[in-house]
Amino acid sequence: MSRTTDVVAKDRNQGKNQLRVGRLVKAHGLKGALKLELYTDNPERRFTPGAEFTLQVPEASPWHGKTVTVREYRVMNGNPVVFLNDVDDREGAETLVRAILWIDQDVDEVEDDAWFDHQLVGLDVVRDDVVIGKVARVEHFPAQDLLIVRAGEAEVLVPFVKAIVPTVDVAAGRVIVTPPPGLFEELPDTADAGEPEGSDASE
Repeated sequence: MSRTTDVVAKDRNQGKNQLRVGRLVKAHGLKGALKLELYTDNPERRFTPGAEFTLQVPEASPWHGKTVTVREYRVMNGNPVVFLNDVDDREGAETLVRAILWIDQDVDEVEDDAWFDHQLVGLDVVRDDVVIGKVARVEHFPAQDLLIVRAGEAEVLVPFVKAIVPTVDVAAGRVIVTPPPGLFEELPDTADAGEPEGSDASE
């Protein structure tokens, strides 16, 4: 699940920002239902009947520039599923697959384990108690978010998942990373790493 909250300023909604809360991953059944990938810790509150979402879809999509309204939210066989107004069959649901859902959010509202982009940009990136860079920006993709870390002259793309970024401490101005080998530096050439395992070094 995504751990970030993307913010887009909206002049028409003063005091409001846009919060990304889910992605429609596949059609479910024949009555227009869609399975959800959730980016929120409180789906029952977000997906109440009548909740309206802005859609992030390609420009070629018939839904580009439109909104959708929740008719019903339920959990079916352990999967979150949403029914939307004016989407009454599987064919209609298929046109919304991969759409990302955004909703207006009060600026003082907080999601657990989620942060606004502006809270992350500029934080020190710390590995083994050593500052190795700073967060330059956040990139959002359907599968996961990436922290773009400026490390010296290089930009390193760090998957923003708990296994790699276990701690975000905005108050302390840092994120702690536990990256896999090779993410922030080149691995040594195996040819220079000594005798291969199991070799016979005797004369």
